Amino acid sequence: MSYEAVLFDNDGVLVEPMGRPVLRRATWEAFDALGVPDPDPDDVDRLAIGVTPDTLVTVCGRYDLDPARFWRARDYHSSHAQRVELRAGRAGLYDDFDAIRDVDAPRGIVSSNQQVTVDFMHDFFATRDLFETAYGRDPTIRSLERKKPEPYYLRRALADLDTDSALFVGDSESDVLAARAAGLDAAFLRRPHRESYDLSVRPTYELDGLSDLLAIDGVPTRGGA
Repeated sequence: MSYEAVLFDNDGVLVEPMGRPVLRRATWEAFDALGVPDPDPDDVDRLAIGVTPDTLVTVCGRYDLDPARFWRARDYHSSHAQRVELRAGRAGLYDDFDAIRDVDAPRGIVSSNQQVTVDFMHDFFATRDLFETAYGRDPTIRSLERKKPEPYYLRRALADLDTDSALFVGDSESDVLAARAAGLDAAFLRRPHRESYDLSVRPTYELDGLSDLLAIDGVPTRGGA
């Protein structure tokens, strides 16, 4: 079998992930912008990473905030903070990023980060032309229901590429679950930040870096790389 496309998660796979303090500070700024200058630190943590619609509604209810309005503010401040980090050189492409250039098949990105952030990252690094499609989230509550482990954005990427035979490369359990739900094989990339990360679901492959992708049977490579 030969994969007709290879899809990638973005943060932690192609681009170095932002530290929790960056995203936490951005969430705090969203509270402050909407008139809550001193939110409970635990609530800031709850809305910084891995947010679900139920958590968003519950936390916003404690401060009499409209969840949809808060989420737009949170995504705006989060995206802005990530752009600042990139421009300052505190995050960048992984050293093995260029390995994907040797994948001789259409490539795509499916991320749970904001669409505007994913677009900015790849414009900033001049890598957008390497990907035929790229999906992140819209700044809406609905997008939280559609992000991984839901396969919604994976299926949209597959439709763009007109294939159902693809490998999805990610660095989290939600990536593996989303791949499985979309009927795809999954490659789990165990970056240093995932060294002690436990999976409750078995991926098709486990990789130490993007270069390992080129040794997978079924991944077309340029010049037999």
